[in-house]
Amino acid sequence: MNAQKIVLDRNEDTFGIAVFDDKGLMEIDIYDEHRAVEGNVYLGRIVKKIKLANDKYGFMVNIGDGREAFLSSYEPALKEANMSEGQSVVVQVAQEKRAEKGAKVVRNVQLVGTYLVYCPFKFDVEYSRKIEDTALAEKYRQAVQEKSTSSEGWILRTLASEATEQQVLAEMEQLRDIYENIRKKARTATAPALLYAKENPLFEYIRRYRNSLQEVVVDTPKMVEEVKSVFSGTVTLQKEGFEEYGVDDAIVEALEPTVTLKSGGRLLIEETHACVAIDVDSSKTTAGGSLDNLNIEAAHEIARQIRLRNLSGKIVVDFAGSSEYRFMRNVMDILEEDLADDACHSRMLGLSRAGNVEIIRQRRRPSLRELYTVECPTCMGSGRVEP
Repeated sequence: MNAQKIVLDRNEDTFGIAVFDDKGLMEIDIYDEHRAVEGNVYLGRIVKKIKLANDKYGFMVNIGDGREAFLSSYEPALKEANMSEGQSVVVQVAQEKRAEKGAKVVRNVQLVGTYLVYCPFKFDVEYSRKIEDTALAEKYRQAVQEKSTSSEGWILRTLASEATEQQVLAEMEQLRDIYENIRKKARTATAPALLYAKENPLFEYIRRYRNSLQEVVVDTPKMVEEVKSVFSGTVTLQKEGFEEYGVDDAIVEALEPTVTLKSGGRLLIEETHACVAIDVDSSKTTAGGSLDNLNIEAAHEIARQIRLRNLSGKIVVDFAGSSEYRFMRNVMDILEEDLADDACHSRMLGLSRAGNVEIIRQRRRPSLRELYTVECPTCMGSGRVEP
C-alpha cells in the first residue's frame, strides 16, 4: 500500500484517522479515548469464573470499559491461571469490545516499540520475516540477545533494519522501564485501573507508511510540532480535517451494504455474527464481455473494502460465474497480493468445496459498522440502526 496522506480529526472524546492513496480513501479508524484500546494494559478484577470446553476455564474481568472482558485461563508459555472472583490480575487488551461483545484480554503482556516488541514471558529473541537483510537481522538479534536477561524475550520489528544498533539497544531500556512502571502501578492501584495507555495510533500509521507518505494533516498546533519531530514531509494544520477531505461522506458510503463497480457489477457486503459474506453480482453485465474482468476488478475492490471497513474474522467471497479452481486461481492471487501488506494479518484459506473463496483476517478492532451502529432492538440483530 502506498499511502500519500493521513488526516487526524478530533471530535470531543473521539478522534479519527483517515488514510488516502492516489485512488482516494483507503483506511478509516475511529478511537474513543475512554475505550479500552487494543494494546492498553489494565489491572482488572475477576468478577466471574466460567467453565469452558475440554475442562478449561475462563474469567470475566472488569477493566472499567463498561462491559466485562474475557480472559482464558490457558495461554501458551504461561502456567494455567487458577484465580477466584474478586482477585486482581494484570491484563492487556488483545481485541477491543465490538458490537455486543466485550473485549478479549490476555496475561501475556507485550509492549510494542518502534524497533522492538518486548515480551516479558517469551524468553527468546526473534526477528521479523519481512527484514530482507538477514545478515543485519541476525547481527541485531545477537546484540539484543547479549543484553537480554534470562526472564524476557524480544522481537525485532521490520523498522529495526533502518535503525542503528545503538538505537535498537536504547529502545530496549525504554521498553523495560515502561514495563517496570506497569508493575509498580499494579502494586498500589485498585482494580479496575489503567496501567499503560498505548501511544497515539497516528504515529504508528506514520511509521507504517513512511516510504510513501507525503502529507500529514492534524488539528492542533501541538500535534503539528509532535508530528514534525518524526516526519520530514508536509504537516498541515486543519481543524475540520474530515469535513475538508470528504471523510464524513466516505464513512456514510462505507456503511452501505452495496459497492458499485466501474464495470457495472457490484459487491454486496453482509456482516453477520458468524462471518462476513461478500457476493460479486454481475448485475446482468459481463464486464465488457468477460466475467473474468469483473472478478479481477472485484478482487481489487474487495481488498480495499476489507481495509476500509475493517472487516475481520472469517470472510467468505462468492465471485461471479464459474467457481472452478482453474478460473479462480488468478482472482485469488490478486486478492492475496493486495492483502499481503495488510497491517492486520490476513490468510487466504483457498477455495471451499462450495466454490467460495475463504479468508481469515486478524480481529483487533471493531469494524466501521460496529463503531457507528448498534443492534436493532426490534429485530435483535437481523438489522442495524443508528444509535
